[in-house]
Amino acid sequence: MVGLGDTKKKIQKMVDSAEKTYAKINELRGQIEDLREKVDRTSEQVDRMDHELDEQRALLDALADEQGIDVEQVLADAAIEEAETDGTGTDTATEASDAAGGTAAEPED
Repeated sequence: MVGLGDTKKKIQKMVDSAEKTYAKINELRGQIEDLREKVDRTSEQVDRMDHELDEQRALLDALADEQGIDVEQVLADAAIEEAETDGTGTDTATEASDAAGGTAAEPED
């Protein structure tokens, strides 16, 4: 009969382990469902923002046309200016010169 007592303990351990695993799976299932809902909401928000951005761009283009502003040129100028800075608004040529112990070349008149 000793064998049956050991078997009962082993089976009980397996049942306890299975119950813990089942509870953890259910917890993970709930977390995944919450995550799906958040992703869906975020996707809807991004879609709305994208639509609003398109509307704003159309309005700005119309206003620019009305005022005689070349939107493509403004965007090109902005891209050039951004390329000339390091993204923080600081002129990279000035920084490089200062780091070398010199001064940035001033434009000649």
